[in-house]
Amino acid sequence: MAKAIISEDEIQVVDHVPDWTAAVKMASVPLIRAKVITNEYVDHMIQSVKENGPYMVLTDYFALMHARPGEGVNKPGMSLLVTKQSVDLAGKPVKIFLIMAAVDNTSHLKSLQKVMSVFMDDHSYQTILAGNRQQIITLLKKSEVAK
Repeated sequence: MAKAIISEDEIQVVDHVPDWTAAVKMASVPLIRAKVITNEYVDHMIQSVKENGPYMVLTDYFALMHARPGEGVNKPGMSLLVTKQSVDLAGKPVKIFLIMAAVDNTSHLKSLQKVMSVFMDDHSYQTILAGNRQQIITLLKKSEVAK
């Protein structure tokens, strides 16, 4: 079986977080533990929002968090944090924080396309938004098999 787009260890669901920076830090923990990214990358993501606003919020409640490829990234990876209560990210409510780490400008595009196809499906998106961790894991595993 192919490796899941986002592994079970990289998926977290919590009731709430104090603010969006805490959410980004929490969402990054699985990637830091696995040495996919460093704290430098987390700092770059936070700084990018502070400098450029909420451009990473792609749709209602969904933020694709990232920074420049390579800076603090050891290998490509993704992690997911779903908060049951929305968090204000520079004026936009967010419940889904998808962390994307890329080593260059192109190598992550296939996996990003796979994961975005899940998020763009309304039923799948609502499942993720509902915040049931086991259902999210099952959904992401099924999507990998279907590809």
